[in-house]
Amino acid sequence: MSHSRWILLLFVAVLATSIAVVSRLPAHKANPSSREQTRQQSAASQHGPTAAELSREETPGKAVIREFRGQEYAVRSAAEAMPADKWGYRPAQGLFKNEKPASGSAEVRTFAEQVRHVGCSNFAFAAELDSATPPEACDKGGPSPAKTRAELLVYLRDSFVALKKSLSAITAKNMYDPIEGPYAGPNTRLGLAEVCIWHAADHYGQMVIYLRLNGIVPPTSRPNPPPLSDD
Repeated sequence: MSHSRWILLLFVAVLATSIAVVSRLPAHKANPSSREQTRQQSAASQHGPTAAELSREETPGKAVIREFRGQEYAVRSAAEAMPADKWGYRPAQGLFKNEKPASGSAEVRTFAEQVRHVGCSNFAFAAELDSATPPEACDKGGPSPAKTRAELLVYLRDSFVALKKSLSAITAKNMYDPIEGPYAGPNTRLGLAEVCIWHAADHYGQMVIYLRLNGIVPPTSRPNPPPLSDD
Protein backbone atom coordinates (compact mmCIF):
# COMPACT_ATOMS: atom_id res chain seq x y z
CA MET A 1 0.00 0.00 0.00
CA SER A 2 1.33 3.39 -0.96
CA HIS A 3 2.42 5.95 1.60
CA SER A 4 -0.27 8.43 0.51
CA ARG A 5 -2.97 5.81 0.99
CA TRP A 6 -1.80 5.09 4.52
CA ILE A 7 -2.09 8.80 5.32
CA LEU A 8 -5.62 8.90 3.88
CA LEU A 9 -6.73 5.89 5.96
CA LEU A 10 -5.21 7.42 9.10
CA PHE A 11 -7.08 10.67 8.48
CA VAL A 12 -10.40 8.82 8.05
CA ALA A 13 -9.81 6.90 11.29
CA VAL A 14 -9.07 10.07 13.27
CA LEU A 15 -12.17 11.76 11.81
CA ALA A 16 -14.39 8.81 12.73
CA THR A 17 -13.05 8.77 16.29
CA SER A 18 -13.69 12.51 16.67
CA ILE A 19 -17.27 12.11 15.47
CA ALA A 20 -17.86 9.30 17.94
CA VAL A 21 -16.53 11.32 20.85
CA VAL A 22 -18.63 14.35 19.96
CA SER A 23 -21.76 12.24 19.63
CA ARG A 24 -21.35 11.09 23.25
CA LEU A 25 -21.16 14.63 24.62
CA PRO A 26 -24.31 15.96 26.35
CA ALA A 27 -26.59 17.99 24.15
CA HIS A 28 -26.08 21.78 24.29
CA LYS A 29 -28.78 23.38 26.37
CA ALA A 30 -30.77 26.35 25.09
CA ASN A 31 -30.26 28.24 28.32
CA PRO A 32 -27.40 30.80 28.36
CA SER A 33 -24.13 29.94 30.06
CA SER A 34 -23.45 30.99 33.62
CA ARG A 35 -21.26 33.81 32.33
CA GLU A 36 -24.04 35.07 30.10
CA GLN A 37 -26.55 34.77 32.94
CA THR A 38 -24.25 36.84 35.14
CA ARG A 39 -23.94 39.46 32.44
CA GLN A 40 -27.69 39.65 31.98
CA GLN A 41 -28.28 39.89 35.72
CA SER A 42 -25.68 42.65 35.99
CA ALA A 43 -27.28 44.57 33.15
CA ALA A 44 -30.69 44.19 34.77
CA SER A 45 -29.39 45.46 38.11
CA GLN A 46 -27.86 48.50 36.40
CA HIS A 47 -31.08 49.32 34.59
CA GLY A 48 -32.80 52.32 36.07
CA PRO A 49 -36.31 52.37 37.55
CA THR A 50 -39.33 52.14 35.28
CA ALA A 51 -41.48 55.14 34.43
CA ALA A 52 -44.15 53.86 36.82
CA GLU A 53 -41.60 53.56 39.62
CA LEU A 54 -40.30 57.07 38.98
CA SER A 55 -43.76 58.61 38.99
CA ARG A 56 -44.55 57.38 42.48
CA GLU A 57 -42.08 59.73 44.16
CA GLU A 58 -41.39 62.25 41.41
CA THR A 59 -40.73 65.93 42.05
CA PRO A 60 -39.70 68.69 39.63
CA GLY A 61 -36.27 68.74 41.29
CA LYS A 62 -35.74 65.02 40.81
CA ALA A 63 -36.80 65.22 37.16
CA VAL A 64 -34.35 68.06 36.48
CA ILE A 65 -31.48 66.37 38.33
CA ARG A 66 -31.88 63.13 36.37
CA GLU A 67 -31.05 64.97 33.15
CA PHE A 68 -28.55 67.35 34.70
CA ARG A 69 -26.39 64.51 36.06
CA GLY A 70 -25.84 63.34 32.50
CA GLN A 71 -24.66 66.80 31.51
CA GLU A 72 -22.38 66.92 34.55
CA TYR A 73 -20.70 63.69 33.49
CA ALA A 74 -20.32 64.90 29.91
CA VAL A 75 -18.69 68.22 30.87
CA ARG A 76 -16.51 66.99 33.73
CA SER A 77 -15.31 63.87 31.90
CA ALA A 78 -14.37 66.00 28.88
CA ALA A 79 -12.39 68.31 31.16
CA GLU A 80 -10.62 65.38 32.80
CA ALA A 81 -9.79 63.85 29.42
CA MET A 82 -7.91 66.91 28.16
CA PRO A 83 -4.20 66.77 29.11
CA ALA A 84 -2.69 69.74 30.95
CA ASP A 85 -0.61 70.89 27.98
CA LYS A 86 -3.76 71.35 25.90
CA TRP A 87 -5.75 73.52 28.29
CA GLY A 88 -4.47 76.64 26.57
CA TYR A 89 -5.65 75.33 23.20
CA ARG A 90 -7.85 77.75 21.25
CA PRO A 91 -9.40 76.80 17.89
CA ALA A 92 -8.96 79.46 15.20
CA GLN A 93 -6.13 81.12 17.12
CA GLY A 94 -5.86 84.79 16.21
CA LEU A 95 -9.15 84.98 14.33
CA PHE A 96 -12.03 87.25 15.38
CA LYS A 97 -9.73 89.22 17.73
CA ASN A 98 -11.01 92.50 16.27
CA GLU A 99 -14.65 91.60 16.91
CA LYS A 100 -16.53 93.58 19.56
CA PRO A 101 -19.19 91.24 20.99
CA ALA A 102 -21.75 92.45 23.51
CA SER A 103 -20.39 89.98 26.07
CA GLY A 104 -17.42 87.69 26.41
CA SER A 105 -14.14 87.80 24.53
CA ALA A 106 -13.74 88.40 20.83
CA GLU A 107 -11.73 85.25 20.18
CA VAL A 108 -12.94 81.71 20.69
CA ARG A 109 -12.33 80.61 24.29
CA THR A 110 -9.40 78.42 25.23
CA PHE A 111 -10.27 75.05 26.74
CA ALA A 112 -9.42 76.40 30.20
CA GLU A 113 -11.72 79.37 29.60
CA GLN A 114 -14.53 77.02 28.62
CA VAL A 115 -14.17 75.16 31.91
CA ARG A 116 -13.93 78.36 33.94
CA HIS A 117 -17.01 79.78 32.22
CA VAL A 118 -19.13 76.70 32.90
CA GLY A 119 -18.01 76.64 36.53
CA CYS A 120 -18.75 80.32 37.08
CA SER A 121 -22.14 80.00 35.37
CA ASN A 122 -23.08 77.02 37.53
CA PHE A 123 -22.30 79.00 40.68
CA ALA A 124 -24.24 81.96 39.27
CA PHE A 125 -27.32 79.89 38.47
CA ALA A 126 -27.19 78.30 41.92
CA ALA A 127 -27.00 81.73 43.56
CA GLU A 128 -30.01 83.00 41.63
CA LEU A 129 -32.03 79.91 42.52
CA ASP A 130 -31.11 80.49 46.18
CA SER A 131 -31.88 84.23 46.05
CA ALA A 132 -28.21 85.07 46.62
CA THR A 133 -25.83 87.40 44.78
CA PRO A 134 -24.22 85.62 41.81
CA PRO A 135 -20.55 86.07 40.82
CA GLU A 136 -19.90 88.82 38.31
CA ALA A 137 -18.69 88.64 34.72
CA CYS A 138 -19.02 84.89 34.13
CA ASP A 139 -18.93 85.65 30.40
CA LYS A 140 -15.35 86.81 30.91
CA GLY A 141 -14.36 83.99 33.28
CA GLY A 142 -15.62 85.33 36.57
CA PRO A 143 -13.76 86.14 39.79
CA SER A 144 -12.36 82.70 40.63
CA PRO A 145 -8.55 82.64 41.06
CA ALA A 146 -8.37 79.06 39.73
CA LYS A 147 -5.88 78.84 36.86
CA THR A 148 -4.21 75.45 36.66
CA ARG A 149 -5.84 72.29 35.34
CA ALA A 150 -6.03 70.83 38.84
CA GLU A 151 -7.55 74.00 40.29
CA LEU A 152 -10.10 74.36 37.51
CA LEU A 153 -11.17 70.71 37.77
CA VAL A 154 -11.94 71.23 41.47
CA TYR A 155 -13.72 74.49 40.68
CA LEU A 156 -15.83 72.78 38.03
CA ARG A 157 -16.67 69.85 40.31
CA ASP A 158 -17.69 72.14 43.17
CA SER A 159 -19.86 74.22 40.86
CA PHE A 160 -21.88 71.16 39.85
CA VAL A 161 -22.27 70.18 43.51
CA ALA A 162 -23.64 73.64 44.33
CA LEU A 163 -26.02 73.76 41.37
CA LYS A 164 -27.36 70.24 41.90
CA LYS A 165 -28.23 71.16 45.47
CA SER A 166 -30.17 74.22 44.29
CA LEU A 167 -31.93 72.33 41.50
CA SER A 168 -32.92 69.52 43.87
CA ALA A 169 -34.88 72.04 45.95
CA ILE A 170 -37.36 72.73 43.14
CA THR A 171 -40.84 71.54 44.11
CA ALA A 172 -44.32 71.63 42.64
CA LYS A 173 -45.03 74.50 45.03
CA ASN A 174 -42.06 76.76 44.17
CA MET A 175 -41.27 75.86 40.56
CA TYR A 176 -43.06 78.93 39.19
CA ASP A 177 -41.54 81.36 41.67
CA PRO A 178 -39.98 84.41 39.99
CA ILE A 179 -36.19 84.46 39.60
CA GLU A 180 -34.34 87.72 39.03
CA GLY A 181 -30.70 88.17 38.10
CA PRO A 182 -28.27 88.90 35.25
CA TYR A 183 -27.98 85.25 34.24
CA ALA A 184 -31.07 84.05 32.31
CA GLY A 185 -33.31 86.38 34.29
CA PRO A 186 -36.05 87.37 34.60
CA ASN A 187 -37.32 83.83 34.76
CA THR A 188 -39.11 81.27 36.88
CA ARG A 189 -37.37 78.64 38.96
CA LEU A 190 -38.34 75.90 36.50
CA GLY A 191 -37.41 78.06 33.52
CA LEU A 192 -33.95 78.71 34.94
CA ALA A 193 -33.53 74.97 35.55
CA GLU A 194 -34.06 74.41 31.84
CA VAL A 195 -31.36 76.99 31.09
CA CYS A 196 -28.95 75.16 33.43
CA ILE A 197 -29.32 71.95 31.44
CA TRP A 198 -29.09 73.73 28.10
CA HIS A 199 -26.03 75.75 29.11
CA ALA A 200 -24.00 72.73 30.21
CA ALA A 201 -24.97 70.84 27.05
CA ASP A 202 -24.09 73.81 24.85
CA HIS A 203 -20.57 74.12 26.19
CA TYR A 204 -20.05 70.37 26.22
CA GLY A 205 -20.75 70.44 22.49
CA GLN A 206 -17.91 72.94 22.10
CA MET A 207 -15.52 71.04 24.39
CA VAL A 208 -16.05 67.87 22.34
CA ILE A 209 -14.73 69.66 19.27
CA TYR A 210 -11.63 70.78 21.20
CA LEU A 211 -10.98 67.16 22.20
CA ARG A 212 -11.53 65.79 18.70
CA LEU A 213 -9.25 68.42 17.14
CA ASN A 214 -6.52 67.17 19.47
CA GLY A 215 -7.09 63.50 18.63
CA ILE A 216 -8.89 62.66 21.89
CA VAL A 217 -12.07 60.56 21.93
CA PRO A 218 -14.56 62.10 24.40
CA PRO A 219 -15.30 59.73 27.30
CA THR A 220 -19.02 59.72 26.43
CA SER A 221 -18.11 58.23 23.03
CA ARG A 222 -15.96 55.42 24.42
CA PRO A 223 -17.19 51.81 24.83
CA ASN A 224 -16.48 51.94 28.57
CA PRO A 225 -16.72 55.55 29.82
CA PRO A 226 -14.42 56.09 32.82
CA PRO A 227 -15.79 57.22 36.19
CA LEU A 228 -15.35 60.83 37.25
CA SER A 229 -12.48 61.70 39.56
CA ASP A 230 -13.33 63.28 42.91
CA ASP A 231 -9.73 64.20 43.75
